[in-house]
Amino acid sequence: MTYDILAALTLFAFVSSITPGPNNLMLMASGANFGFARSIPHMLGIGVGFVVMVVLVGIGLMQLFDYVPVLHTILKIASVAYLLWLAWKIAHAGAPQNGSKSGAPMTFLQAALFQWVNPKAWTMALTAITLYAPDRSLWAVLSVAAVFGAINLPCVSSWTVLGQQMRRLLTSPTRLTTFNWTMAALLVASLYPVLVTG
Repeated sequence: MTYDILAALTLFAFVSSITPGPNNLMLMASGANFGFARSIPHMLGIGVGFVVMVVLVGIGLMQLFDYVPVLHTILKIASVAYLLWLAWKIAHAGAPQNGSKSGAPMTFLQAALFQWVNPKAWTMALTAITLYAPDRSLWAVLSVAAVFGAINLPCVSSWTVLGQQMRRLLTSPTRLTTFNWTMAALLVASLYPVLVTG
């Protein structure tokens, strides 16, 4: 991988990782509701899960979509349904200090598995492999995964920090409820590109 390609890949990884999407919105909500420390498994699950996804997409899953196009439609339907369910959970999350057991931060495994129904993660992985590992050689795929591994975790963690800082403003149940419903609405809005594209 040449320096120019590496620089372009690094910029792509940064921009796609730092911009709003399901992972970042959920981490912001997690930071606000549960704090940074309790959200660490969620952050690590995203980082590791996405790197694994990039590798698997690069070494064969792209070909599977080429051979069985209906799988793309099935994936889209499952992704939309799961994200709507997550939005509902975020909207109804209770404050952690009020003794409610109804809410808990996402676990490492849940966050890692979530990448497989996250439309933005699929778009990022497919685009990265198409542009920066077009020959789909193992070295090129692992290089793309390594760059995302180095950049993705700090980017998504910044959203958790932002959510944690917002806790200071969310001291009343009304503010917290408003925040959670806003995050849920933004998560649903993040589905727009999936619904309007083929």
